[in-house]
Amino acid sequence: MKKKLLSVMLVGALAISALTGCGSKDTTSNNSKADTTAEADTNTDSSDAASDFDTSEMINVQSREDGSGTRGAFIELFGIEEKDADGNKIDNTTEEANITNSTEVMLTSVAGDEYAIGYVSLGSLNDTVKALKIDGAEATAENIKAGTYKIARPFNIATKGDATGLAADFINYIMSDEGQKVIEDNGYISQGSNGAFTSDGSTGKIVVAGSSSVTPVMEKLIEAYKAINKDAEIELQESDSTTGMTAAMEGTCDIGMASRELKDSETEGGLTAQVIAMDGIAVVVNNSNPMDEMSSDNVKDIFTGAVTTWDEVAK
Repeated sequence: MKKKLLSVMLVGALAISALTGCGSKDTTSNNSKADTTAEADTNTDSSDAASDFDTSEMINVQSREDGSGTRGAFIELFGIEEKDADGNKIDNTTEEANITNSTEVMLTSVAGDEYAIGYVSLGSLNDTVKALKIDGAEATAENIKAGTYKIARPFNIATKGDATGLAADFINYIMSDEGQKVIEDNGYISQGSNGAFTSDGSTGKIVVAGSSSVTPVMEKLIEAYKAINKDAEIELQESDSTTGMTAAMEGTCDIGMASRELKDSETEGGLTAQVIAMDGIAVVVNNSNPMDEMSSDNVKDIFTGAVTTWDEVAK
């Protein structure tokens, strides 16, 4: 009787084990099917986004504000700025352009508008937008160095006369091996260095102000410098290149930042400039835009208003 009861119990245990095994196989199979389905859905969504892009829609041009060094360099490099009969420079940016007042706002505006186009500092580029190839060249530091991507400009710092004290020590750091390494590590192009850095231990407070394009790398430079000179206090004020140069001339900041060459009026106002890096300007569109590249002529036509719909360039 005991043997018979034991046999029944063993049979029951084996049956439960078999059912559990079947359940595991089904679960694994179902999970595998779910993963495959999810991957297929993702690919389908990506294809749908591209196929849903309506090229007959208006191009929503995003530009920077007057005073922006990035705008100044952009309109010069693409021929959007031209001289009139009297030799005066004329900015021919379309009046239909939406004006953004910083790099961050530009990125947010393009990321949130399927039919937008804009431009940002290459060093500030992120994956919320898509950078277009220009004349077949990708916007990279390597291509700028090689000369194949030609949309590039200098990052300048400027002081009223010769810098002294903490300002001078900080500038020496920026132009040293250590400072230029920070610049290259953050995706910008070094213009050479003055050798290894040794701080003179200057203390006090200085104000650095200006370009929103220069600001991200300046933040990194300040952080690295203060790790060496812990008694230094450096306040960083973000605005635009013209505001930064004006502040330096007026003495309301110690070091001004500009993402362009200085104007004659600024050097005549007593500013001494120094190039700390080169940076590209990336032409950016929404990630759902199927376009991957554009010619310089197309960019100029879009930003001057000669071309207004995507089907005029998406050929």
